[in-house]
Amino acid sequence: MPKLVKDGAIVDNQWTLLEKPEGEPSAVNVPAGQVIVPLSVWQAQQDTLSQRNDVGVWLDSDETPDRLGDALQALPLIAVNFPVFKDGRAFSSARLLRERYGYTGEVRAIGHFIRDQLCYLRRCGVNAFDFGAQEIDLEQALKSLNDFTEYYQAASDERLPLFRRRAS
Repeated sequence: MPKLVKDGAIVDNQWTLLEKPEGEPSAVNVPAGQVIVPLSVWQAQQDTLSQRNDVGVWLDSDETPDRLGDALQALPLIAVNFPVFKDGRAFSSARLLRERYGYTGEVRAIGHFIRDQLCYLRRCGVNAFDFGAQEIDLEQALKSLNDFTEYYQAASDERLPLFRRRAS
């Protein structure tokens, strides 16, 4: 079974990721079990899929969390996709999920991100990292979550900037 980094540990990846459909999203057969569907499939089949508690949604870099509407809080998992390394819009999506929408479920990074970004992704609210088919040492990736011990800026994991923390 494939592995991923989640909540600071290496665990089995229990979820199946469905690719974006080439045809009509309403015609996609969503299998039983824990599955992460593209936003287009979720929107086309929301009436049926929202009845299940084993369906997550993945957002591409050009899709924002507000497109999930009221269903957002009921989803057990939302994945943010990095289609190419130089596209960092998923950082913003993760932070919006945590800070603006108060999402408390799993936020998973998928696609083309690298080990050096894990610490920053966690600061934005990502708590699971699925490297897919990338050849990566997950033990080393796990260590990357703690690359830095102090930050100047506030973020999802630290609400106060350093100057405020030092003043208190």
